[in-house]
Amino acid sequence: MLEDVLIPLVAILTIFGGGTLVLFSITPVGKALAARILGKKGVAIGVEDETVEEVKELRREVDEMGERVDFLERMVAKQREAERLPPVR
Repeated sequence: MLEDVLIPLVAILTIFGGGTLVLFSITPVGKALAARILGKKGVAIGVEDETVEEVKELRREVDEMGERVDFLERMVAKQREAERLPPVR
């Protein structure tokens, strides 16, 4: 009696379970899991590297803008000082 129920149950679980695993393996999550198990660098690490490079570039741009602002502040200060000083005789 137990064999009559157990064998078809195992067969059904094997068929549907195997199909589910095959479908899971072709999804992005399945591929990422497989890459992690194999120890490969994943897409997330590549994205992290790109983000670090982008942040470095943004810092360079902010530094350049800071230098430009400093230069303009000095120019405005010189112009104001020249307006305050009496003319040279």
